Amino acid sequence: MNIGNDVSLKKAEPSLKSLRYFYFVSGVVATIAYRITFLLNPFWAMVAWYVGTIGFSIYFGHRTVVETKRARLVKENNLVEAVKQSDVPEDKKALLLYLTETSASSKVRFNSLFIFLASVFFLVLNIVISLWK
Repeated sequence: MNIGNDVSLKKAEPSLKSLRYFYFVSGVVATIAYRITFLLNPFWAMVAWYVGTIGFSIYFGHRTVVETKRARLVKENNLVEAVKQSDVPEDKKALLLYLTETSASSKVRFNSLFIFLASVFFLVLNIVISLWK
């Protein structure tokens, strides 16, 4: 199955494994940092909040890019049609159609974008308020 020209193939290359691990760890650390704030004294709660907010900015910024890239690759390369016209056995074709159609239509990238933007906004707002005091 030909998915397009060399440019599209290059766009489909995954990022480095170490970088993907960094994004994963950023999300996990951010989640833990937010969940423990109520256990900490005010100074460490603020540190945990900053760690969580920065971690979510990193993680959800990355997720926005990944999900947008996946949807664009499916649409630009007509992958749904390619799967429909392929010689893949019907049971596997149904699975591939599910994956390609949901990658192209999923709204998860908007959720990730919202969390990313909200995290950046409130991080900046908190810094401005802290400097203002």
